[in-house]
Amino acid sequence: MTSSYKIVIPMAGLGSRMRPHTWNRPKPLLYLAGMTVLDHSLEQFKSLPDLENAEYVFIVSPNQGEQIQEHMQSVHPEKKVHFLVQEQMEGQSKALYLAKELLNGPVLVAFSDTLIETDLAFLSHETVDGIAWVKPMDDPRRFGVVELDQNGYATKLTEKPTDISNNLVVVGFYYFREGLKLIEAIEEQIKRGKTLKGEFFLSEAINIMLEKGARIKTQQTEVWLDAGIPEALLETNRYLLDHGRCNCVPMETKEGVTIIPPVSIPANVNLKSAVIGPHVTLGESCDLENVVIRNSIIEAGTKIVDMVIESSLIGRDVILEGRPERLNIGDNSWMTR
Repeated sequence: MTSSYKIVIPMAGLGSRMRPHTWNRPKPLLYLAGMTVLDHSLEQFKSLPDLENAEYVFIVSPNQGEQIQEHMQSVHPEKKVHFLVQEQMEGQSKALYLAKELLNGPVLVAFSDTLIETDLAFLSHETVDGIAWVKPMDDPRRFGVVELDQNGYATKLTEKPTDISNNLVVVGFYYFREGLKLIEAIEEQIKRGKTLKGEFFLSEAINIMLEKGARIKTQQTEVWLDAGIPEALLETNRYLLDHGRCNCVPMETKEGVTIIPPVSIPANVNLKSAVIGPHVTLGESCDLENVVIRNSIIEAGTKIVDMVIESSLIGRDVILEGRPERLNIGDNSWMTR
């Protein structure tokens, strides 16, 4: 009998590019389009064969595991999740190596701040040793790229290339038919000391698998969304709202309130003299009066009065009052006249 799928989501980064929002909570719990980033990440696997028997492996940092566990128990209690703590930030391969006792059988790896759209149903009859999801990009130098032979199989992965001659970017979503083969390659990578700027990147472990004869191919995705920096989070929010990815109950529009779709608005939000949208996500129990809000994410419990807000990220339990602003402001903050 084939082992159940293991879905590994490394999420132990410090989230420094998303501060101030990540000072007091992990990046996967940031909010967009009616759900957390983590909830949207889990949605990627809805077409996976035998999903109900899949096991999840979350690799977290020492200061974020409790919040992630609480969220999973509250929102996804049916999922079987293993939590592993990465004490030292030594790279992707070292994070995956923490799960060496769990990764027998087929494994999917998806990094938590990138979201793709793909159909995984074909994996039930896939025979290759691995698959790397890719997307052509105009400038691949911030990412990793893969070189292919004439039959379409991978020959080499290069992390952060110095030129743009090969633009086939690896998006951070992988399948391995046998996880133990990946663990063996990571052990060899660590033994050889194959790092880039002091970190063990997964691309080098995959190169070792290729060196040992593994057949690895690519799968192209047309949609690759980023939740790693503020501008990208807003862009991803816009895309998800435009494509119906909202988990909120439609609210009854009150007099003096104009809603310009697409938006994500929970039923318990209080709106008075407000224009909301397009591309706005509101959290639970927001209280907004005499406002115009466009292209923004405003999280739960925030109160805003007498403001025009555009292209902004506003955390939980914030109090704002006053002049028009473009803001990036974290939880429990206030700014009044």
